[in-house]
Amino acid sequence: MRSRGAGYLEILAAGGGILSTVAATRAAAVSELAAAARLRLAELLVNGTTTAEAKSGYGLDTAAELRQLDVIGRLDAEGPIQLVPTFLGAHAVAPEFRGRPDATAAYVAAVIDEQLPAVARQGIARFCDVFCESGVFDPEQTSRVLRAARGYGLAMRVHADELLPSGGAELAAELGCVSADHLAAPSDEGVAALSRAAADGRAVVATLLPATSWFLGKHHFAQARRFIDAGIPVALATDLNPGTSPTTSLPLVMSIACLEMGLSPAEALAAVTINAAHSLGLGAEIGSIEPGKQADLVIWSVPSIDQIPYWLGGRRVRSVVKRGRQVFGAD
Repeated sequence: MRSRGAGYLEILAAGGGILSTVAATRAAAVSELAAAARLRLAELLVNGTTTAEAKSGYGLDTAAELRQLDVIGRLDAEGPIQLVPTFLGAHAVAPEFRGRPDATAAYVAAVIDEQLPAVARQGIARFCDVFCESGVFDPEQTSRVLRAARGYGLAMRVHADELLPSGGAELAAELGCVSADHLAAPSDEGVAALSRAAADGRAVVATLLPATSWFLGKHHFAQARRFIDAGIPVALATDLNPGTSPTTSLPLVMSIACLEMGLSPAEALAAVTINAAHSLGLGAEIGSIEPGKQADLVIWSVPSIDQIPYWLGGRRVRSVVKRGRQVFGAD
């Protein structure tokens, strides 16, 4: 559908995208979900990823959301990649609500009254995220979910302004979210709000996902240079997901960021290391080589950091060390 010109929201409205994955996820056993995820984690590892956020959001009912989080918790315990679990029940309106005149409002109530309490009791998720976007959840609905999540002790992040200015950046600054993901189309006020928050010592990390814009066939990318010039910390991530960014390669993401967002290789490296760690609330533990931090290291078969993004789609990881132990590659 996309190759014939259909847009993201058009595909979603036709039952594709997230809703197609929801049907498959609900039908999958825990063992199937875990086995498929292990394959993706193995690919992430050989491309140099040592820590990854893992979101739910493909169940859209209490049982399936808890199953996804359970799998994430199990795989984090298995290692070697450290996983940070995020509850994303407000990813789309669940299929069984869609025929109702109050579909979105009713589903938001279900997330707050049914899913969130169960997620809190389970005790695996560290973050709550919401897809704040025109045609999905508006800022008021997003705020309600995130404030409720905060009441259960979950840290907040938000899908913000991916397709259109939706007020997500402004809301992230207002609520004190740890990260605003996407930010391909924020308003001027949204950028200003994030800049003010950073200047006040309440920085929200702008987690940019260039492979998503590229795979969706967009001709504009998040304005990384504008964020940096405004004092907003920038992280980069794969956004690995079945519909809009099926890549396990952070180096490829770095390449796109250098080519399309104007980042230097050094800035791209900082964006996938220390800034990415801060986007997960882990900046004091990982993301840089310092005394007292966890020994997470990647050794590259390149003469300089400039060549990490230079080899487009290439695999130049020689060795990966996690928590001081070699988990991939040569000595």
